[in-house]
Amino acid sequence: MCFICFFLKYFQQITYNNNKEKKGIKKMNIIYCDHAATTPVKEEVLNEMISYFSMNYGNSSSIYSIGRRSKKALDTARTRVAKAIGTDEKEIYFTSCGSESDNLAIKGIAKANNEKGKHIITSKIEHHAVLNTCKTLEKEGYEITYLNVNEKGLVDLEQLKNSIREDTILITIMFANNEIGTIQPIKEISEIAHKSNIIFHTDAVQAVGNVKIDVNELGIDALSMSAHKFYGPKGVGALYIKKGIEFEKIQDGGHQERDKRAGTENVAGIVGLGKAIEIASQNLDNYNCKLLKLRNYFINEITTRYSDIKINGDLKNRLPGNINISFPNIDGEELLLKLDRQNICASTGSACNSGSTEPSHVLKAIGLDSKYAQRFFKNYSRRAKQYR
Repeated sequence: MCFICFFLKYFQQITYNNNKEKKGIKKMNIIYCDHAATTPVKEEVLNEMISYFSMNYGNSSSIYSIGRRSKKALDTARTRVAKAIGTDEKEIYFTSCGSESDNLAIKGIAKANNEKGKHIITSKIEHHAVLNTCKTLEKEGYEITYLNVNEKGLVDLEQLKNSIREDTILITIMFANNEIGTIQPIKEISEIAHKSNIIFHTDAVQAVGNVKIDVNELGIDALSMSAHKFYGPKGVGALYIKKGIEFEKIQDGGHQERDKRAGTENVAGIVGLGKAIEIASQNLDNYNCKLLKLRNYFINEITTRYSDIKINGDLKNRLPGNINISFPNIDGEELLLKLDRQNICASTGSACNSGSTEPSHVLKAIGLDSKYAQRFFKNYSRRAKQYR
């Protein structure tokens, strides 16, 4: 237990030094370990956003000066996003979040290609933004194959190959899992897809800003991201769609985003996304090297002191700051409440599914029984500020 306190005090000191006192608000030592759910907005990001709430408030579709300034800001952000993932700015579309990006990619591609077929392949451990989108398409006559994963959370590539049919139009597999951190063999999956002329989409919401991504090198046709996962603001995301991939818009209205996503652009949010991804892409190797040392130290210490715990996911192919631990004799919710009383923020599952009483579908998919799947502690410590 001494180790846990030491590790968390490390984060406590960081948090304490980065919290500024405000009049009438008591200063608290918050130890935040759930960066997979959301991250704070970096000061540099916020500073770049502020003028677009006040001085540069023009609609980016307007032709007068402050409208043109907003349009230029969108162009700059689009270029930053494109550079971060190794593509062209004309292949970047801004959305309201990662979930919308997933919806636009999957539904948009499905509807644009339904004459070729109505079969889609995904996995059992996807985020609900993908799983529920697929369920909606099933109601519209599409057939979905849900791939199994092994005990580490890796997709069964042989099952993927065997699941491909003549009418398969899309494979959508997440880049990295939001609960257990397992990183999928993206390049191998894309090669399998392209051998059969199938479009490949990946939900990279957890991966962008944490691992290097080059969409052309990896063979990715469509990729979803969300700003608030890498120190940007909430309420803004982006979708990469490779030139030549046909997809339909899924909401009606104006002609924004090259007539693919109706609605006035959230200029301030998009500016924040652009700045955040630029910062996240800088010095990524050194940052991850330091973070890996911390993560491995944590795992080594806790497994030495508590022999009956289980580390879930792939220890090698894993997000650098993800630790997902099952405690067989401790109730997850009870543990979280005790941690919260110590001002420690952690999670027992996806924040997007916090209202559900069901066991984690991810842990069930990797072979944990329902009772065990409800008793785990997830520590996302990937974003200590002093490493930027």
